[in-house]
Amino acid sequence: MIPAPETLRTLALSSLWLGSMLSSPALGAAPSAAAPRAFGVAGRETVLAVHAEGAQLYQCQADGSGRPMWTFREPIAALIGDDGKTVGRHYAGPTWEIDGGGAVKGQMLASAPGVGANDIPLLKLAVSEHRGSGVLTAVTLVLRLNTHGGGLKGACAAAGELRAEPYSADYVFLR
Repeated sequence: MIPAPETLRTLALSSLWLGSMLSSPALGAAPSAAAPRAFGVAGRETVLAVHAEGAQLYQCQADGSGRPMWTFREPIAALIGDDGKTVGRHYAGPTWEIDGGGAVKGQMLASAPGVGANDIPLLKLAVSEHRGSGVLTAVTLVLRLNTHGGGLKGACAAAGELRAEPYSADYVFLR
């Protein structure tokens, strides 16, 4: 099945946006947001902290009453180190993969609202799976902090339609 022209347009625009964000010289600064006190992570050791730029992908699906609504499908983001270079990727699972440093999959433990109305929530995730070896081997928790954008709520036009909502966040990997 060929995606609808509007879906292709949305994905193309999101790709252009992501490309422009990844070439921005302002990226790569060390994450500075603190975890909400309710996350209970004080005293944990930080193994790695990265910035992410990408999109939260949503799909139009019928809700319990049959109305088409935006439903979160998966994230797709580049993970950026302190030097502004891409060091890994974040994708469905949710999974974080570091170049030459293994990968972890997470399971949500807690969430807190983002600052703005369209900001995705802050998250605390337990590592449920490790792949490979490297910097992520000892990680037991992943925090998503300092979120900007990525939220999409409400009705949509046609089941199956996709929309990518740009977002940024900081991910902190703890042991």
